[in-house]
This record gives sequence, structure tokens and C-alpha cells, in this order.
Amino acid sequence: MTANRDRTEEQNMELAQRIQALEDVEAIKRLKHDYLYFCDSKQPDKVRECFVAGPVHIDYGEVGVFDNREALVEVFTQAACHDHMVEMHHAQNPRIDLVDADSARGVWGLFYHLIDTRRQLVTQLGACYEDEYRKVDGRWLISSTVCRINSAYTTQLAGPEAQARVVFAGKPLRS
Repeated sequence: MTANRDRTEEQNMELAQRIQALEDVEAIKRLKHDYLYFCDSKQPDKVRECFVAGPVHIDYGEVGVFDNREALVEVFTQAACHDHMVEMHHAQNPRIDLVDADSARGVWGLFYHLIDTRRQLVTQLGACYEDEYRKVDGRWLISSTVCRINSAYTTQLAGPEAQARVVFAGKPLRS
């Protein structure tokens, strides 16, 4: 009887660990989706809350490399938090691996679309996020993120010909 009870307890512990792993992966997915939503809806304070406090590694290529979330939020606020900057971030195909109970890694595809109504430009790009996450006080946060652009194009919506034309198409020279 004791062997059966021990086996049942072991199975219950294994099931609890598997459920926790599923919950952690879903929480990380929600974190990334929240981050992108907060970027699109121009909520810099909420963007800040997606990252760990203190040292962090954020490498967004030409946008900048940051070692703390405050620096990222400052650039985000100055560059993107304007009514004429209409952004749409779409994350896809997440691959999330739990390293241990409090750390994880993830890779995401990104489809990004920007309409700059002031300059009459539309930019579309494809990219890949390589993220690291840390659980702090029971909540998953981004501790490192690198965004590598795979493809981009920009079109001009207004000008002498008053029709859209390709301004750039292809892989950026620097990524």
C-alpha cells in the first residue's frame, strides 16, 4: 500500500510540474503579447513594466542598445509615442524553453507595420526576437531581448506622382 501511495504522490508531483510548465509558457506568451500591445497603443509606462528592473540587455539594432528599461522607454516615447506613428506588431511562431523554475528563453517571429502619416511613409519589416525571461515575485519579465531584422521595405504614399512607390525593398545592410 505504501508503494502505491508513493507512486501516486510521485505522479501527482510530476503532473503538477507539467501543469506549472504549461502555465509558465502561457504567462510568457501573454507577457510578449502585452509588450507588443503596449507598444502599439503607446503606453510607455506599461512597456517599462514588461522588463526586469535594474540591468537588462535590449538590442534593437538601429533603434539602440540599452542596459536598462528606462533608456528604452525614453527612446520609445520620443520616437514612437505620436499620433502620426501608427504601429502594428504581430508576434508569431513562439518557441519557448524553460531553463528552470525562474528563467526561460524564447524565439519569436515578428511582422511589423508602420504608417507614418506625417511623412506619408509605410514601413513593413520581418524580424526575429531572441528573448530571455526571468520570473520575479511570481511574474515573468523580459531580462534580455535582441531583435534582428530579416527583411524590410518602405513605400512613399505621397509625392509628385501621388501614388505609392517602392522606396526600399530587401534586407537592410545592417542588422
